[in-house]
Amino acid sequence: MVAVRVLSTVNVNGVRAASTKGLLDWLAGTAADVVCLQEVRARPEELPEAFRATLDEHGWHLRMAPSETAKGRNGVAVLSRAEPEAVRVGFGDPATDLDGRYLEVDLPGGVTVGSLYLPKGLAGTEKQDAKDAFCKTFGDHLRTAFGRCVATGREMVVAGDWNIAPTELDLRNWRGNRKNSGFLPHERAWYAGLLEHGWADLVRDQHPDVDGPYSWWSYRGRAFDNDVGWRIDHLLGTPGVAAAATGAAVERAPSHDRRWSDHAPVTVRLGEPG
Repeated sequence: MVAVRVLSTVNVNGVRAASTKGLLDWLAGTAADVVCLQEVRARPEELPEAFRATLDEHGWHLRMAPSETAKGRNGVAVLSRAEPEAVRVGFGDPATDLDGRYLEVDLPGGVTVGSLYLPKGLAGTEKQDAKDAFCKTFGDHLRTAFGRCVATGREMVVAGDWNIAPTELDLRNWRGNRKNSGFLPHERAWYAGLLEHGWADLVRDQHPDVDGPYSWWSYRGRAFDNDVGWRIDHLLGTPGVAAAATGAAVERAPSHDRRWSDHAPVTVRLGEPG
């Protein structure tokens, strides 16, 4: 794990818009070795010049998986200080691999990082059916990947917008959301099953038995000011990663008007505390 000491993930809610609001300053100042992005909403040729210049100036390698099925939507990316040794788009599911929802990179030091944008659902609709189908096939992928890591000694982190709050600690208004997508019993059971299989929730492990820390707040009303949020941006890691983790934080904006996304970056540190 020597090549990766700090990992971050953030749903940028459109890289072109975020690049005008503060994303570039954050990228210029972060200590992360790897940053996973979701909802990039752009193809490589559509990336802002200022974004490209920031990556070049600060030594970032960019790998992308834009959506081939919904132009201007979805899209995931991985930024890394070290050049990836291998890149895989999707996880072998013909129904979703072109949707810009998952990207894996193998990095030096024996670590694989995946950037995930799990679909949103809407309870009782086809959107929820699609989310559930994605979870089933993606869960199979994660179980297979975990077994491969155990067999080979490789470590892995899957980071991104999972669109699931796993427990009552992970959203402020859990009572009012018991029948809503993102907090449905079967979604929470699916996520819990991943942890039972051996994956570790790197943020929750560092913040046990506390509310949050939330990573998404609606733009409506005063949700951000009142910290009425959801913890839906997760980093799941293999046991070696979990053992190395020494800290985790949500990089919450200092005020509502300084937000550059409705999500905040979530950062995990491995090795010696900073």
